[in-house]
Amino acid sequence: MSITNFVFDMGGVLMDFNPELYSHLYVDNDQDALLIRNALFLHPSWALLDSGTISDATMEMIAQRQLPERLWEPLHQTCMHWHEHHKPLPLMNQQVERLHAAGYGCFLLSNAGVRWWKIRELIPCMPLMDGFVVSAFERIMKPDPLIFTTLCERYQLEPTTCLFIDDNADNCAGAEVAGMTGYVYNGDVAAFENYVSTTLGIAY
Repeated sequence: MSITNFVFDMGGVLMDFNPELYSHLYVDNDQDALLIRNALFLHPSWALLDSGTISDATMEMIAQRQLPERLWEPLHQTCMHWHEHHKPLPLMNQQVERLHAAGYGCFLLSNAGVRWWKIRELIPCMPLMDGFVVSAFERIMKPDPLIFTTLCERYQLEPTTCLFIDDNADNCAGAEVAGMTGYVYNGDVAAFENYVSTTLGIAY
């Protein structure tokens, strides 16, 4: 069956996720930024935000316990505002625009916390999406095949008609178990466009 639907990951595909940048926002030296990055974005509990099992306030408390008291306020500001500095990756957003204009289904499937409701406003192509599934709201995370099945059932998609694009090979493997075709995106938009036009035979 031919591909008629494109399912995009968010971080690393449509949006840049840059903990190093976020960690520098409210401190003035690399050492303090590293402490905040390790305590917050690189802490094992960060993934629990995406799974929907802890709140932002809980994550801040966990990170706070890893830091000296002088960094609690910069940590708090980082927790409150990091998402405002989430930058779009314009070339892949343009791919969504072109595919949508050509009549293909476009969907978003992401591991993200409940703050996604704020981040979605920063995604240029979001108004063009035909649907979305976000891990925190489902309590399922990639690469679990169930999250891909959830998307297909919700929007009545046949998995074999879906191409899933993610920068993580494990997530693409989960999509393939669910019956989709996976494409590991490495930041090369030209290679993606060539794959769609040459391998899939789609003109857009």
